[in-house]
Amino acid sequence: MNVKIDTKEKFHVITVMESSLSANMTEELSECLLPLLQHDVKNVIIKLNEVQLIDEIIAETIVKIQQVFYESNSSFVICEINDPVEKKLDDSNLLEIMNTTPSESEAWDIVQMEEIERELMEDDGFI
Repeated sequence: MNVKIDTKEKFHVITVMESSLSANMTEELSECLLPLLQHDVKNVIIKLNEVQLIDEIIAETIVKIQQVFYESNSSFVICEINDPVEKKLDDSNLLEIMNTTPSESEAWDIVQMEEIERELMEDDGFI
């Protein structure tokens, strides 16, 4: 799978450079994303603006990976989803459980707000 990774201070922006995400890419996607939880910068923004087709299996994998990130007190936001992909996710009842935004800048905002929230919870002894 072809991806571009841009690391910022608080998050990685991973742009998927594929027009289609098929079921046989699930392991490769997991191997690309899950190791990021071991880095100092653990938050991830997935940019899907190039993707036009997505298999339900890989979409379900993305949801599972998102859950792993949140269980690890890290953010995982998906942005710039094209209409055909959004429709497929919606038809599969996956879109409503994904943390998505229309633009990358909005995804940045969500990550930063979640970081502040985690810091406040940590200060209050909740984490």
